[in-house]
Amino acid sequence: MSTLVAGIDSSTQSCKVVIRDAETGQLLRQGSAKHPEGTEVAPGHWWDALLEAIEQAGGLADVSAASIGGQQHGMVVLDADGEVIRDALLWNDTRSADAAVALIAEHADAGDPASGNAAWVRMSGTLPVASLTVTKLRWLADAEPENAGRVAAVALPHDWLTWKLSGAARLEDLATDRSDASGTGYFDPNSNTYRYDLLAQALRISEEEAQKIVLPKVAGPGEQVGTGDASRRWGGLVLGPGAGDNAAAALGLGMSTGDVAISIGTSGVVSAVSPKGIQDPSGMVTGFADATGEFLPLAVTLNGSRVLDGAARMLGVDHEGLAQLALAAEPGADGLTLIPYLEGERTPNLPHATGSFVGLSLASMNPQDVARAAVEGLLCGLADGLEAMTSLGVPVESISLIGGAARSAAVQQIAPAVLGREVQVPEPGEYVADGAARQAAWVLSGEAQPPQWRTGSVQTFTAEPTPAVHEAYAARRGLHAER
Repeated sequence: MSTLVAGIDSSTQSCKVVIRDAETGQLLRQGSAKHPEGTEVAPGHWWDALLEAIEQAGGLADVSAASIGGQQHGMVVLDADGEVIRDALLWNDTRSADAAVALIAEHADAGDPASGNAAWVRMSGTLPVASLTVTKLRWLADAEPENAGRVAAVALPHDWLTWKLSGAARLEDLATDRSDASGTGYFDPNSNTYRYDLLAQALRISEEEAQKIVLPKVAGPGEQVGTGDASRRWGGLVLGPGAGDNAAAALGLGMSTGDVAISIGTSGVVSAVSPKGIQDPSGMVTGFADATGEFLPLAVTLNGSRVLDGAARMLGVDHEGLAQLALAAEPGADGLTLIPYLEGERTPNLPHATGSFVGLSLASMNPQDVARAAVEGLLCGLADGLEAMTSLGVPVESISLIGGAARSAAVQQIAPAVLGREVQVPEPGEYVADGAARQAAWVLSGEAQPPQWRTGSVQTFTAEPTPAVHEAYAARRGLHAER
């Protein structure tokens, strides 16, 4: 009889559950449920969606282990009784942009503003931006001091869900992993330690007071962190530490040093596995950890597939129609460039920016060039991230294109031209949930390395490089004023 494991992806938009064979990785069944829209969400909605997705997937009664991959950075604050104090602020909530600026300035030397950037990167591997939990805590301290004063524990979405799945009541039973902890802004992935001084700074309290706040235990990559809630007949369920969504996806793809994944979902993410931590004071690349004990430098844009959603809506077509229009246009879209900062931006850090069409002319005022500019603008933003990676010495030997927008024929065919490299598109899958399932099998096995599951088929796309497209984008991006 097969041993089964469950992988859970609690993302911005939905919760997905896959049930796989622990030895072979074969997919046996799955389920999903929607999350509410918005950048501020009551965590109880995630729990309800998880229960619904588990039911759709046939339950967990015959499952031996489970792990959760989740959206990073979201602020879940709990009181002394373990109750959620306020709705969680998600990674794409930009209200803490000013808090990020203030936190950096507080570590800058007099007359040298850039020194604040370098200090934060040394301390946490990452430059604070509105996405990070540490900035959201500072916003909480300033905007809602009464709520800030009630904080007894701070968790991330996947930490909180793992805790709920275990049925634990004690705050001390909260657990996480290096990958998700490294996205908080108050954890150093190089030394694997929390920086309570940075937590104290964020909440405007003393370090002694910060030490009393419970932060989730940071478990090793293959370490068991608990068991399932016996009251729900999940008592024998072994729970893995889980991971941040990008780290879980990397595990699901079987990435190793030299592999790069470009994920185009709600956000756009360039991630790479690296044997050493990355420190980038510019903030373009974040020095996160991965789910295996190594590192996962990331370059993240707020605007991913929604760029294509907006362009399709504007042109009155569906995504297939948008792709057809884009592929009917020539590279460079007759000089039209889209700067796709439609809802602010994270990389570069322009939280209040808006998007712009630049170079609009009579020649380019047609659906084909507008569609082409949308696809090229999206990909040029990701090319910036890839370029930042290589400039820091991150090895790039292969590029995989994943996420919902990776299914677009236009994205597949234009990406190698804009990136100047061959790209591979794996068959569509739930990579975050698959990575969580692989971690669950790893925890169950007790082995030093995760199981080697067979991967699916891959399509390879090549194209004549179009460096002029990225050069035009870079020039116009530099002139784009935040507003």
